[in-house]
Amino acid sequence: MTFGLTRAEERVLRRLSTPIKIQDFLDTLPMNWEKRGDTQMSPHMVLRKKKAHCMEGALLAAAALWRAGEPPLIMSLSPRMGKGDDDHVVALYKRGGRWGAISKTNHAALRFRDPLYRTPRELALSYFHEWFINKTGEKVLECYSKPLDMRRFGTEWITSEKDLWNVADALSEREHYFLVPKGNWRYVRKADRMELKAGKLIEWSSSHPRT
Repeated sequence: MTFGLTRAEERVLRRLSTPIKIQDFLDTLPMNWEKRGDTQMSPHMVLRKKKAHCMEGALLAAAALWRAGEPPLIMSLSPRMGKGDDDHVVALYKRGGRWGAISKTNHAALRFRDPLYRTPRELALSYFHEWFINKTGEKVLECYSKPLDMRRFGTEWITSEKDLWNVADALSEREHYFLVPKGNWRYVRKADRMELKAGKLIEWSSSHPRT
């Protein structure tokens, strides 16, 4: 399948024929620190600008999966309200009936997931222990969304020159499912000293010119 991308962009997508190849490519892209304001770039714009944040990386991964003949699914992971963190978005794939995830992140956490999980819920739970606020150690992952199939938007989202706020809105409006049983937050242990140390690691500083 082709999407109307430039020849150079098509060549890139053609090479991204497996989840591991897609993840390896995303890992080479600088983090989009949105220095000139919030963005939701399309895969076309990500390939042009050569940087991405998590949502943009998930959309590029979804486009590559679709081109390889797989469904372009994305899923949102949401923190507790008022904790000062943003949703994290991943692209989903399946192998042998098990779910995995492709993820663009700037940290040692919230990264790629091998296809080991029986359900999207199991996959979402695998992120729980590693998502915490660095200043306090408080773990914040609260819920995950029903996966969103990007085929509902046709192919325009892949080549759009405009920010895809409609996709972000559609994802936030999906049904969300809580991960922590009511009343169990008080039993959740904070990240320890070693986890907090690892949490400070980043790949791309905001001062880097490519971000």
